[in-house]
Formats: sequence, C-alpha cells, structure tokens
Amino acid sequence: MSDTDLKLVAEKRTQFGKGAARKIRRDHKIPAVMYGHGAEPVHITLPGHDTMMALKTANALLTIVVDGDEQLALAKDVQRDPIKPVIEHVDLVIVRKGEKVTVDVPVHLEGDAAPETVVTLDAQTLQLEVEATHIPENLVISVEGLEAGTQIKASDVDLPRGAALVVDEETLVVNITAQISQDALDAELAEAEEEAGIEREESEEAAEGDQAAESTDAAEGENAGSAEA
Repeated sequence: MSDTDLKLVAEKRTQFGKGAARKIRRDHKIPAVMYGHGAEPVHITLPGHDTMMALKTANALLTIVVDGDEQLALAKDVQRDPIKPVIEHVDLVIVRKGEKVTVDVPVHLEGDAAPETVVTLDAQTLQLEVEATHIPENLVISVEGLEAGTQIKASDVDLPRGAALVVDEETLVVNITAQISQDALDAELAEAEEEAGIEREESEEAAEGDQAAESTDAAEGENAGSAEA
C-alpha cells in the first residue's frame, strides 16, 4: 500500500466537548485527534463518508491534509457507535516514511484442506513490525490439501519483505483436526449420559446409606434413654 492511497482533507477544531462533537457528527463529519513524535496533539475534523470508507481497510495508511500540509498517520483507536453504523471519534498516530510500526495484521485462509477435516483459525491476527508505508492488508495462508494433525505456527507464515514477528514464533495460527462423525458424537453422548447415570445412582445410594446410619443412631439413642430411665 502506498502512502498516497488514502488522502483525507481535515479541518482544525477550535470547539471541544460533547456538544461540539455532536454538532460535528450531525454535519456528517468525525471529530479526531492526531499526535505523535513529540508534537502537540492536533484536534481535527475528518470528512465522514471518506473516513468510514478508508477505515474499512485494516491498518490503512492515511495522508491527512490540514491547511495544505500533509501528514502520514495510522488510526490508533476508532470509537464506533454500538448501534448505528457511525464512527464517533478517531485517534490518529503520526508516522514517517521508513519508520517501523507495530500492527496487528489479519490472517486470511485460502484453499480447501483434505476431506473429513476441520480447519480452525486460532489466531485471527498476527502482530508484526513493518515499515509504515508497507503494511500488508493481510497474511495469506494456504490450507490446500493439508491433512488432519497439521498445525501451522507463527514461524511457518510467509511474511512480507522487511516484516518481523512480534508475537511468539510458537503461537498456534491454524489447527487442522479430523472431522468427528455423527455416530462418534452419538457414542460420546451416550457414554456421557451413562457415566452421569452411574454417578447419580452412587450419590443416591450414599444418601440412603447416610439416612440409614442416622436412623440407627437415633434408635440407639432412644433405647439408651429408656434403659437409663
């Protein structure tokens, strides 16, 4: 992805607070703050539709234009409305060409594993250190024809040139297991029900034994009382 892919023209903000933020959103814009590299935070307003479209891409490298000056930035935090498809606020961190950044890159699977297998994606993303201007959109892993028992770890994943893993190399990314047939599931369920029945019977027998012991103790106590009288 080049640093010219996503350009957003922003406006500096002079009013703050919840009321000002609501007014910005009513105008179909998004309040944001841009910071990093020791610079003072810059409060800006972003175009609503263009920003939403740009942020559909994970780790999108943005060119923010403020008063004619361009600044590269990554979305550090995106606050979304829990109900409406609306972005409420964006935190942007300033980056520079050639600078290395740490990002979570989505993992994408392609191909079909061997028949009667189940493919489980254990790691939805992998954390990488990459150049800010060369962040991959995703990491592609092929599971084509892989058999049950195959495990793909972070160290097995092909990384873009210049990228380095931040997570543990032993992190499990993909696990391929044998598919369990319905007959096997039914057998496991029957076995579990049988074990539960045995445990229930043993518990009932133990409870009956305790009640019998209590009755015997009570009877002996009554007899002892009668003898003393």
